[in-house]
Amino acid sequence: MIRALAIIGAAALALPVLASDLSPPAGAQFLSMRQSPLARYALPMGPAVGDTVPVRHFEGQVLRRTWRLTGQTSAMQMFVPMRQQLQAAGYQVQFQCQTLDCGGFDFRFGIEVVPAPDMTVDIGDFQFLSAIKGADQALSLLVSRSGTSTYIQLIEVRPTSADPLQIAAPESLPEVTVADLPGQVAQAGILEALISDGRVVLTGLLFETGSARLGKGPFEQLTQLAAVLAASPEMRISLVGHTDNIGNQDKNITLSHRRARSVRERLLKQFEIDEAQIETAGVGYMAPLTSNLTDEGRDANRRVEAVLLSR
Repeated sequence: MIRALAIIGAAALALPVLASDLSPPAGAQFLSMRQSPLARYALPMGPAVGDTVPVRHFEGQVLRRTWRLTGQTSAMQMFVPMRQQLQAAGYQVQFQCQTLDCGGFDFRFGIEVVPAPDMTVDIGDFQFLSAIKGADQALSLLVSRSGTSTYIQLIEVRPTSADPLQIAAPESLPEVTVADLPGQVAQAGILEALISDGRVVLTGLLFETGSARLGKGPFEQLTQLAAVLAASPEMRISLVGHTDNIGNQDKNITLSHRRARSVRERLLKQFEIDEAQIETAGVGYMAPLTSNLTDEGRDANRRVEAVLLSR
């Protein structure tokens, strides 16, 4: 008997013989479904060792689904009840881990993850498990808190002879987009931006007018960047300050460099990041994101970026 595991009304996660329904808080959104009638899936079976994740291969129909929940729900709050229901359905957990126990950066990029924006993984806040049922059914569950949202990914392998999993999809998928300006990320994750673009704008930082003094905070993206650096001690970045085109360029270069150093100082003192991981630079108004002819453009151009130097 198959019972639906409800994910807010129309978007449902179907699992066989569940002990009870799982109902996340109101607002959960079904993001994507990718089904392969016959494919091979590498099921992670342990933490990353170096840059390799041990796997066991399963063949059959592979279904990949993702959801997003906006609000205060943590990754653990979503992960634990789903794990309990999977176990009640007869799945035997083979491996489970949390963030650094998984292998951090190497694990995250050594497993299959549905591309952003349908799935986002914060390297400093995720839960993972792999489970097997019988000889030919397997699944992995990945839950991560990123920004103000919690993302859920379920990848399941079933025999090709089995009936397709019953999914009650919404009439239309929610629109989830990444910000248009290069390097600025809307819910897509600091690490993903650094890897894909080589840089990310640290949005939300506040400086006193004409000053390099960084506001008290807290600053969400700075916290996320600190988590990435702490999880990957071999990673090196450069914090690069930028200004608008108002004033003398020499003074702007000095101001932009001082602001970058202020951000570095906050990372070192508040988050205890290794100073060898962070360099600083200032380029004044030489690399605008957009036009300096409007107030909005000048606001966007006054920024500090994190630039990836090495992994």
